[in-house]
Amino acid sequence: MILLLMVLAGVAALTAHTLVNAGRWLRRPTGTPAEVTEPVAVLLPLRDEATRVTPCLRALLAQRGVPELRIVVLDDGSTDGTREVVHAVVGDDPRVTLLDGGAPPPGWLGKPHACWQLATRADPAATVLVFVDADVVLAPHAVAAAVGELRAARVALLSPYPRILVTTVADRLVQPLLQWLWLTFLPLRAMERSARPSLAAAGGQFLVVDRIGYTAAGGHAAVADRILEDVELARAVKRSGGQIALADGSRLATCQMYDDWPQLRDGYSKSLWASFGRPTAAATAVAVLLLLYTAPPLVAVVTWASGAPGTATVAAGTYLLGVAGRVVSARATGGRWWPDALGHPASVAVLGWLTLRSYHLRKQRRLSWRGRPVV
Repeated sequence: MILLLMVLAGVAALTAHTLVNAGRWLRRPTGTPAEVTEPVAVLLPLRDEATRVTPCLRALLAQRGVPELRIVVLDDGSTDGTREVVHAVVGDDPRVTLLDGGAPPPGWLGKPHACWQLATRADPAATVLVFVDADVVLAPHAVAAAVGELRAARVALLSPYPRILVTTVADRLVQPLLQWLWLTFLPLRAMERSARPSLAAAGGQFLVVDRIGYTAAGGHAAVADRILEDVELARAVKRSGGQIALADGSRLATCQMYDDWPQLRDGYSKSLWASFGRPTAAATAVAVLLLLYTAPPLVAVVTWASGAPGTATVAAGTYLLGVAGRVVSARATGGRWWPDALGHPASVAVLGWLTLRSYHLRKQRRLSWRGRPVV
């Protein structure tokens, strides 16, 4: 019972932290932004995105409030007709430049190399660089609002996290954990104020950077071999003396990351090992998450069936507090909360399995993405 009460206290504290983060510290660029008067370059890396890129491109072409907007697209060795799709969508629009990417040199992973090529070949006059993935669809005012928030926050890097679209059971189980994890465990206010590189988070789907700060940090060349290049870029910005910020971008952008379970499974497996670091740290983190969020409903059922209603009540209350944290994070970031939050224990269990799979495949050197090895 003492252990269960300690778990209850831990979950209660974390849920309270989620509530404070979501209600007080989470930035929310909304409304009608002021017109952006500085040159902005939107950078779009593509590798075999023929079936996904059209909505993204159309949304970029429809951006408002950024008169000096330029769009640079890089075809990173696609073999599925991506280049032809880009031509069909953009036509001869003078705002768009389509580049051919080179193969990553030794020591580089594909995504950082593609982003580095884009950044170094963008218009030198652009003072803000906006990195966007092909699965992201921006609202018409998204770039203007994000650049406005970057300047208002006085940071070198802003990560407005898109609203993640969930279409399958696997999506609904796993994807909401992205926002829940950083709202629950990351002190947002301290992250903005602290110079510690370890206290950093970012999402590469939609990333807005001041060009001077990006260059001072070394850009993507500083994270050439990092699978989590977005988080590592945020850390590099901090190491160079810049500041970073997270924001709720659910009103600015949507993102459908994966089409099915195999894609989601492989997508998480390729990078979870880098999120946790050493295997011992990962094992500890997964064990704590399972203890806090997956064990309580199991204990509630077992103790109720065995005639211990007091213990069952505490365990059930712990479970409901965990569900409440999931509800808070979902509502704060435009996610689906009912009835999905009730399955939070199963979500955490799946995350634990994906983490173990990630380490196993890395040990066997079997991790790859889009036909390229990542370790």
